[in-house]
Amino acid sequence: MQHSFRNRKRRQLKAEINVVPYIDVMLVLLIIFMVTAPLMNLGVDIELPKSSASAIQNDKEPVVVSVDKDGAFFLTLGASAREAVDEETLVNKVSAFVRQNPQVPVMIGGDERVDYGRIYAVMVLLQQAGAPKVGLMSQPTQPAGKR
Repeated sequence: MQHSFRNRKRRQLKAEINVVPYIDVMLVLLIIFMVTAPLMNLGVDIELPKSSASAIQNDKEPVVVSVDKDGAFFLTLGASAREAVDEETLVNKVSAFVRQNPQVPVMIGGDERVDYGRIYAVMVLLQQAGAPKVGLMSQPTQPAGKR
């Protein structure tokens, strides 16, 4: 009888959770997110008007003010990320950026479906911000390789 009692004492259940499968799943999810994150389009959906004008070459990253089809303003300062802004914030941020970078080009990218009054409003706001030169962005009428 003592022999069976000893065997029972030795065989105790371990109540530990094996976390290795959870770590494996988390690593796979991390890899998936790391691969798909750069593929996400974070831009504003605008359709630029067509133009046959040549592109402007400049060494500096431009300030880009985008106006979507609903008339909302988006601002990209140089290499920074695009952000939605209101009129007052647009003037303040562009003014500060232009003071630090006086030769930076300022471009307006307006959706071709937006009311022209919104584009004009952006031009007035950029003038208030002290932008020295303002350009309008457009799509080429035909691809550059097919001239």
